[in-house]
Amino acid sequence: MATKHKVAINGFGRIGRLVFRALCQQGLLGKKFDVVAVNDLVPADNLAYLVKYDSVQGRYQGEVRSEKSSPSVPEDDVLVVDGHKIKCLAVKEGPAALPWKDLGIDFVIESTGLFTEADKARGHIAAGCKKVIISAPAKGEDITVVMGVNHTKYDAAKHHIISNASCTTNCLAPVVHVLLKEGFGIEEGLMTTVHSYTATQKTVDGPSRKDW
Repeated sequence: MATKHKVAINGFGRIGRLVFRALCQQGLLGKKFDVVAVNDLVPADNLAYLVKYDSVQGRYQGEVRSEKSSPSVPEDDVLVVDGHKIKCLAVKEGPAALPWKDLGIDFVIESTGLFTEADKARGHIAAGCKKVIISAPAKGEDITVVMGVNHTKYDAAKHHIISNASCTTNCLAPVVHVLLKEGFGIEEGLMTTVHSYTATQKTVDGPSRKDW
């Protein structure tokens, strides 16, 4: 029987939930990967609702609900998806405070957007996991991987903090890769990004910490 890797998702927002959905819809949950825990400050019952209903991806077709791990806990703290039970944490002290060693976590999906620097993301490894995949551009990472472009350069023995690059890079790099691989070359270029709306953007004018 193939080994199942234990996964935790830190930050169950847009990206965290889409990673989770992909695991479910590709039939990987419970077979190649067990999502053991998610860490997010949003209550478990709300997380269940957000997994079930997605205005872009559509309604999740399987079973999604939340429940209590014990009658003694005040609120639901377990997410149940297609029979798989996922522990819901609400740890805000940082990666090093998370119980990855106790849960036997192999891989952490770091999708809070807060710990994109390798020194900060390494707190997950200090907490007991083996690898951290940052769902954003990072600083000081062991490798940045764009699937279909440079994924063969990944070395499990030395790459422990991995960046999945930016959405723009994931769109542009494959095109550039093919042009160079086929011998066309690029003398100069201009790129314009038309980006979908994100949760951090404001609907009316106001101050923002980025994009101004």
